[in-house]
Amino acid sequence: MADKINANDLKSQINDFVIIDVRESDELEGGVVADSIHMPLGLSIRNAKKKQIEDIRNKKICTYCGTGYRGNIAADELVKEGFNAVTLEGGYSSWNQS
Repeated sequence: MADKINANDLKSQINDFVIIDVRESDELEGGVVADSIHMPLGLSIRNAKKKQIEDIRNKKICTYCGTGYRGNIAADELVKEGFNAVTLEGGYSSWNQS
């Protein structure tokens, strides 16, 4: 399992991370974390396995979805591929509450 970061900690360290939003396009209407990269879950896994996101390999990555489930899967898969990834605990809903 990938490590988790809570919303307050992520907000205080936001400049240290590349943030990847793994939600589907229709879910973005409710808001996004500023400057995040939209890369749905399946695409993020394929991109990591096909070495198409090597430009962020040496950066700290934080994934998120709506509630945390898919963000956790994405972070786990990125870690398996050798990336330094964590997931936003509670997903975007926790981001809005902090």
